[in-house]
Amino acid sequence: MAKIKESLMRAVFFAAALASVLAVALICLFLFAQGLPSMARIGLIDFLTGQRWAPRASEPSFGILPMILGSVYVTAGAIAIGVPIGVLTAVFMARMCPKWLYKVLKPAISLMAGIPSVIYGFFGMMVLVPAIFDLFGKRFDIMSGDTMLAASILLGIMILPTVISIAETNIRAVPQEVYEGAIALGASHERAVFKVVLPAARSGVMAAVVLGVGRAIGETMAVRMVAGNQAVLRMPNEYLKGVRTLTTNIIMEMGYVEHGSLHFGALIATGVVLFVFVLMINMLFSALNQGRKERGPKRSRPVKGGATG
Repeated sequence: MAKIKESLMRAVFFAAALASVLAVALICLFLFAQGLPSMARIGLIDFLTGQRWAPRASEPSFGILPMILGSVYVTAGAIAIGVPIGVLTAVFMARMCPKWLYKVLKPAISLMAGIPSVIYGFFGMMVLVPAIFDLFGKRFDIMSGDTMLAASILLGIMILPTVISIAETNIRAVPQEVYEGAIALGASHERAVFKVVLPAARSGVMAAVVLGVGRAIGETMAVRMVAGNQAVLRMPNEYLKGVRTLTTNIIMEMGYVEHGSLHFGALIATGVVLFVFVLMINMLFSALNQGRKERGPKRSRPVKGGATG
């Protein structure tokens, strides 16, 4: 009976894994089957490097370079804000946080993870956008606080629960003997945590960063609510200007586009570009992590003139 149960559960787990892989494969198949033909009709170079998006013009143009750069800039700003704060918070919660405070912080972070994106968007509209306008409006002569800066700050806040939760779990997974060995060698508590424990959890922390980046680059509703939704597409060259990202472009125009038209295919092709971006980011972080593993720890230099025995 035990063997039957084990075989049955193995089959269930295999079916679940197969369903996950099949779902991803079907999504990829749909995107590439719908997007690549349209990308070929537009021209790959014109599509990726064009600066004009005018699907309703007499001579339609589908260039997404400003949206690509907008997505990259907003995501980079979110990473610069959210990743350091998230990792440091995870270190604090895993190794330095008092128990009474941990009982408050952990549920709060879990609650942040469950807040819908539109609620974050409302927070950005009512708090961040007016604050940015008050701080920089007169100084830099901007007409509104709906800017790339607002989107970056908001996305930096939104990725915090993901980064903190996963990074904290992996920091706690480092064996206690590693920390105690560093303390025994004379390291202070802070030095043992940042120089020994945190590097030992590097792969898990990198995974947290990757998931945070994926959340940031794929976010739509919150970015649409605070980034300006500019009607005329332009190159994003200032953080205090509005921006249109790849995701917001899709959601803004998919509601009225004619199914099967070149415009529809261009929007699907935009999703293909976004999918490739996320894939490249995952591959980049995986390559960096693998490279560190292959190099291994640095060998200490032998002490010259030391006694042997």
